[in-house]
Amino acid sequence: MQSPCWRTYTMLTDLEAVFRSLKSELGMRPVFHQLTKRVTDHLFISVLAYHLVHSIRYQLKKTGINSSWSDLRKQLIGQNRTTISMQCRDDAVVHVRKSTRPEPRQQKTYSALGLCPLPGKTIKTIINKSSAIMKV
Repeated sequence: MQSPCWRTYTMLTDLEAVFRSLKSELGMRPVFHQLTKRVTDHLFISVLAYHLVHSIRYQLKKTGINSSWSDLRKQLIGQNRTTISMQCRDDAVVHVRKSTRPEPRQQKTYSALGLCPLPGKTIKTIINKSSAIMKV
């Protein structure tokens, strides 16, 4: 059984790591706001982002996944959403936007969160030379 002091210390260390991640990956720093409203808004977004991270990790812990936030981010690297553009003979351009298939480690995380492993549907857009856009 861990002491309350040790649990508080590890929670603080984890909190600092998550905020460090949010600041760097989400570009939430540096803060040079000069108006109180902007400082308040920045703080609100930061706390909201932390709550989102905490909620994700809480859901994962209930299914036995106890990874840190940085480990989770590393595990999810590799699945992307890409767009392929193709020029047709009639000068139309076809754009197809699709997600890559998740690896087993990614699938396990998505399943634990109750998420679809392929975010977004496949979108096919055709742009004719007359500038008309048609989504299929």
